[in-house]
This record gives sequence, C-alpha cells and structure tokens, in this order.
Amino acid sequence: MKLTFLGTRGLIEASSSRHPRHSSLLIEQEGRRVLVDCGADWRDDLPRLSPDAIVLTHAHPDHVQGLAPGAPCPVYASAETWQLIEDFPITERQTLPPGDPLELCGLTINALPVHHSLRAPAVGLRISDGTVDIFYAPDVAELIDATRCLKGARAYIGDGSCLDDALLRMEQGQPCGHAPVSTQLDWCALQGVHEAIFTHFGTEIVAGAEEQQERRIEALAAKMGLRARFAFHRMTLQWH
Repeated sequence: MKLTFLGTRGLIEASSSRHPRHSSLLIEQEGRRVLVDCGADWRDDLPRLSPDAIVLTHAHPDHVQGLAPGAPCPVYASAETWQLIEDFPITERQTLPPGDPLELCGLTINALPVHHSLRAPAVGLRISDGTVDIFYAPDVAELIDATRCLKGARAYIGDGSCLDDALLRMEQGQPCGHAPVSTQLDWCALQGVHEAIFTHFGTEIVAGAEEQQERRIEALAAKMGLRARFAFHRMTLQWH
C-alpha cells in the first residue's frame, strides 16, 4: 500500500510550498488508485489524477468541492454527505456502509463515524491491504469508538488543525471542531499505535513556525513512546 499526500492544508486562506492544497490522500494498491477527499482547489486537476474511485470523509468544501463539476469515477460517501452534495452531477454514487467493510481496489475500507461537525457529519477510514492497517481521520474532534478505529493499526493519520484546544467546542452536547494534536497522541498511546502522522493543517502550521512546532510534537510523542511527524505536499509512504 502506497500513500501520497496530495494536499495537507485545511480550509484556510494561507498556503505555503509545503502545504499548497487542501487535504487529499492518494492510495495506490495493486495498480489501482483510490483518492480520499477532493477539495475545492483540486477541481481543475482531478482528471490528471486518474483515480479508480473516490472516497469522501465528509461534506465540508475543502473535502468535496472539487467534485462540484462531477467525477470521472465512482464516488463513495456516507448517506449524510450525499444529502449535502445532492446537486453535484456525480453519475456513479455509492453509499459507504457505516461500520461495514467495503472491498475496493484491493483494499478493505471501513468508514467509522467520528465527532467533528453536526452539519457535516464525518467518518474516519480504517484502511487495510490485508497486511497493514491504517486509520485516516483528517477532521476529528473525538473518536466515537477508539478501540475499533485504532487497535492493531500500523499508523494513525490525523488532524493537524491545531496544537492546543482552541478549535474544539461543544455543540448540543457533542464535541465538534478539531482535537488538539496532543490529545490525538494520547489516543494512539492508549490503543498501542506507535506512529502518528498529521495532515490538514491550519494557519498555526502553514503560516507559522512549522519546523519548531514539529520538533515540539516529535519530542512530546517520543516521551509517550511514539513517533510523530507532519505530512507535506507530495510526501509518500509505503508499507508492505
């Protein structure tokens, strides 16, 4: 399973050479290509990516708006996401079965609900190639079932929007927004996931002291027996 971070920026105005585009992940397996999320700034470049399938985590613009003109392949999304983008001219619509494994392009993908937004409910994706499991949650305030999401995973790829709790809030008794990176490291430590990679960055990283902040997070993770790092545009990972 090969992963390429095509974008690592959240829904912010700032951008940089390391984070020029909205968060999007390309997964290649057995010659097939699955694209996870397609934000507004991917709209014109989607055809050259040639995905065999697209999977959406939720309906915020930096995750779906690149599909406003349509899609060149089947698109998989939750029922809630389809309701929010019902006017998109997407021909091949498939509904992600919540909590049930989906066999897609040589991968097993399990969409697990996470807390993030009441208006645009999100899922995290447990993705397996039969040998390696990862969990991908680019927008998350809280895991609903941390054990199911993380136990036995090789790596956690999570939400780098903020390093503290400034973007976390409660709405109707539910955590919404973005969990601090430190909290996500706690999740990994509790579930025995030893590698954490962060994407979907906010202004604090994209327009801030990224190198200094990454060193701080690396040191915090090391104290917990973990490895942590920041993803960047075109970064690749390959596990066997």
